Amino acid sequence: MIGQETLLVTLVRLVDRAPAPPPPAKRGRGRPVTYPDRLFLKALVVMIVRRLHSPYELLAVLAQPTAEMRALRGLLTLPDGRYPARRTWERRLATLPDALPAQVGCLGQHLVALLRPWARCGRAVAVDSTVLRARGGVWHKRDREAGVVPHTSIDTAAHWTKSGWHGWVYGWQLHLVTTVAAVWLPLAAELTPANAADSEAAPPLLEDLPAEVRFVLGDRHYNAPEVRAVCDRTGRVLVTARYGRYPHTGDGVEVRRVFHKLRSTAIENFNGQFKGIFDAHGSVPTRGLIRTQRFALGAVFLYQLTLLYRFEHRLDLRVGLKAFLKAA
Repeated sequence: MIGQETLLVTLVRLVDRAPAPPPPAKRGRGRPVTYPDRLFLKALVVMIVRRLHSPYELLAVLAQPTAEMRALRGLLTLPDGRYPARRTWERRLATLPDALPAQVGCLGQHLVALLRPWARCGRAVAVDSTVLRARGGVWHKRDREAGVVPHTSIDTAAHWTKSGWHGWVYGWQLHLVTTVAAVWLPLAAELTPANAADSEAAPPLLEDLPAEVRFVLGDRHYNAPEVRAVCDRTGRVLVTARYGRYPHTGDGVEVRRVFHKLRSTAIENFNGQFKGIFDAHGSVPTRGLIRTQRFALGAVFLYQLTLLYRFEHRLDLRVGLKAFLKAA
């Protein structure tokens, strides 16, 4: 018998207090939704914390006859006693990644209001992408062009990219916008195959940032018309490295150098911490676009939820996060 509520149960309860994005103005065709998205967000928290990557694993763990699992099953049950069937779990968890970017953005804005990350510094955000290696083997270009999959371990939904740090990598890109402040707070996120251009993935991430943001800091991959257009429309200043041979000597080069150092310190340290917490320095634990989006974006949402919990309990917001989630 558990004498008090476990940390995992507390985190799942915290989902009910997280703000949700507004529903679509017009309901789609088909039967009305019986189970709200928030119920499956709670299940996703359980999956990420306990390293469960399929509905089957989730249901097998929830079925265990322990006090903690009984409490979790109660939180995943409607007030009238209805509990999703296995097929409902599979279907709704498969559609959950479509809603996660909006949920991350909504919770990010709520955390900005609570944490006030720019109280003592400029109101800037950093935009960047980080590479996540695909699980299994790699699909070489010659085999892809020939339509030949030489091994069943290959995740055919992933793709190639060349990183200045890692070289050629077969996998995914996690696109992120984070605060440039004492608190590394993710405000927007999306996951794509690794060959997606940063300049194409960035505009949707920059559309709904908090109104306080005034500077968007990026590397030269974001020095593109479509990114600049979003910043101009939302009244923000885009600061990026410029193309051309180094050293640059034009106007503002020293100011851009300071901004670039701030961006690098914020986003690269956050990427390292994030991968360390969720064991993503190697390959991801999932295969397929939907499952990998659910894992990566769900991890970002759980990171935000952890910041909310630790803020309310006056705990450090940068140190001890991995141990905290391990304890859950």
